[in-house]
Amino acid sequence: QVQLVESGGGLVQPGGSLRLSCVASGSSFSRNHMAWYRQAPGKERELVAYIRNSGGTKYADSVKGRFTISRDNAKNTMYLQMNSLKPEDTAVYYCNSNYFGVLSWGKGTLVTVSS
Repeated sequence: QVQLVESGGGLVQPGGSLRLSCVASGSSFSRNHMAWYRQAPGKERELVAYIRNSGGTKYADSVKGRFTISRDNAKNTMYLQMNSLKPEDTAVYYCNSNYFGVLSWGKGTLVTVSS
């Protein structure tokens, strides 16, 4: 399985920005589909954004126009640029990889949006 390590979470005021990073181990990163999920307290984990190995992307309606997912295959790294953050974006954000149906998860990074 791929080892995934997230970073970049923290406390930010409403309207602020954060950039999350996910570094993956191994040599298959460029062939993996990658995604960011999040889980807020008391809620189920939900898909935030998805990026295919081809570069195609998909976003949850709640983050469209505010979040941007990207990847740098040379660095085995995926990013999530989050702008115009809202209190309802508060959650633990998880990195996910899908390599021919084999799923891997990171341990998550906490994002708190509060004044």
